[in-house]
Amino acid sequence: MDQTLYVEVVTPDGQIVDGEFEMVVVHAEQGELGILPNHTAMIAPLIISTARLKRNNESMRVAIGGGFVEVIDNHVTILAQSAETPAKIDVERARKAKERALRRIKQKKDHVDFKRAEMALKRAINRLDISGNQ
Repeated sequence: MDQTLYVEVVTPDGQIVDGEFEMVVVHAEQGELGILPNHTAMIAPLIISTARLKRNNESMRVAIGGGFVEVIDNHVTILAQSAETPAKIDVERARKAKERALRRIKQKKDHVDFKRAEMALKRAINRLDISGNQ
């Protein structure tokens, strides 16, 4: 591969991805970003979404639980609050998290933190989506 990016996906629990890719697609707060070799240096906040890492006509997907992307000299670092590849997702746990979040949102009680429940729901849906178990 002549034109590649060195990509790292890092969480507080450790490194999830470490390798060479031809393209990275992430979802920042301002919209989708496609990052190719020789991209200008930048830092952007990420939303709960799926990052797509492409190499040799194959795409790797990673569930990102928010964070930041930094691009410097063909080095892309995704610093995520949480990140999982499809093989690492506990589908049953994600389903239960989705159900729990939906119940909290539907309760409409004063003590329920709706923003927190919405974020939990988004994370669960994202995890189920990339695992193919929506």
